[in-house]
Amino acid sequence: MKAFEFFAAKDSNDAVALLAQHAAHSKVKIIAGGTDLLADLKSSPHAPDVMIDISRLSELKNITVTEQGLAIGALVTHTQIMRSPVMRQMFPALQAAAHTIGAVQTRNLGTLGGNLVTAVPSMDSGPTLMALEAVVTVASPSGRRQMPLGEFFVGPRKTILKPDELLAEILIPKANLGKPTHFLKFGLRKGQALALVNAAASFWVDWEKNTFVAPRIALGAVAPKVIRAPQAEAYLEGRTITPEAMAEAGRLAVNDAKPINDFRASAEYRRHLVEVLTKRCLEGAWALAQTKRLEGSNGKRNA
Repeated sequence: MKAFEFFAAKDSNDAVALLAQHAAHSKVKIIAGGTDLLADLKSSPHAPDVMIDISRLSELKNITVTEQGLAIGALVTHTQIMRSPVMRQMFPALQAAAHTIGAVQTRNLGTLGGNLVTAVPSMDSGPTLMALEAVVTVASPSGRRQMPLGEFFVGPRKTILKPDELLAEILIPKANLGKPTHFLKFGLRKGQALALVNAAASFWVDWEKNTFVAPRIALGAVAPKVIRAPQAEAYLEGRTITPEAMAEAGRLAVNDAKPINDFRASAEYRRHLVEVLTKRCLEGAWALAQTKRLEGSNGKRNA
């Protein structure tokens, strides 16, 4: 491993200042949990000149309900998500996704922000957040800016982040708090496996008409980045909730996917998985909506 300079940031402003100071003339890497980065450093010929440690930035480690929605700091670990009472109440699908990430040690160290910044198409945190229309906050020397998570991803292992920018926060908008959502992953084994396909679906329910409201479907490992399934979403909007409608949405979602053949699975098999997992995610979200209604929350959209 090539030698590099190491800096421990004091807070997020200091981290951005360090990035601005070094990114113009050096190859800089951010380290948080390090579960992906340290593995890359052992084999990559493109080692950094400078490493900036942000693992101690406490302001990026919180899960908080705010006026804007549910704010999740970029340094929140997967284990934190799994143990969070707020997540358990509002978004068990995010907990289910966190549970599928790596081994216990990886979940203890790995962060949500790191999982997103790595930007592999098969990431397990992406589909649920996309189905909930999450927004990310990026910190830079000129201030902070927000964008939909879907715009954050550019391609495999590529995001919109500039060399002097830092992912600071992930926000699930207030309008989607408590939205019934379900996540599923299919891999070659039950644990510590990359997804062949993963998927998430969310929707509100108009209980008077028994129809889908604001359905959102997201898919991973079937395109260069995590994607939504707009054809399936448009089909479901305002439609009566039936098993047949969910099955048809699964078939339509296949049209939005662009899977590839590789050593883990064929494109044809992945298309089959898209159809099946989309249908099952919709069924899971529907079951959760019914449970919420029995508990008194009614699965209605927040104001």
